[in-house]
Amino acid sequence: MTTATAFIVEPATQDVVLTRVFDAPREAVFAAMTDPDAIPKWWGPRDEMATIESMDVRPGGYWRFVSRDSQGNEYAFHGYYHEVLAPERLVYTFEYEGTPGHVVLETITLEDLGGRTRVTDRSVFQTVEDRDAMVRSGMESGATESMERLAELLSTRS
Repeated sequence: MTTATAFIVEPATQDVVLTRVFDAPREAVFAAMTDPDAIPKWWGPRDEMATIESMDVRPGGYWRFVSRDSQGNEYAFHGYYHEVLAPERLVYTFEYEGTPGHVVLETITLEDLGGRTRVTDRSVFQTVEDRDAMVRSGMESGATESMERLAELLSTRS
């Protein structure tokens, strides 16, 4: 069963909420989200290659990913893990290095649906303006494509 990704942007709020149901157990989804070998297989647009430069999945741990497009442009992202509760929840910061100082707090919750998993990803921005700028930059298409790729990866693992 294929499930679409819901992307919710309420007016005048500082958050974006993405939800998706995956046809995979919660443990498998959590593993794909926290395994540095799996991340490049699903993170970001298909036409970019993600490299995991650092990924220390524990409270206080640092992560940094770099995506490269076909023209050689690099887009780097980093943050710190605040909470890691396997296989239920991840809380971490997210900062695009192209706009330093605009830090997002991301909370991913994985709900067990008896062999399937509902993922809710809530990104809270510092301001409504920051949130709106991220949405205008193509956040919805990028996030949706990542979730499609994650679903494809999970279908090969289960």
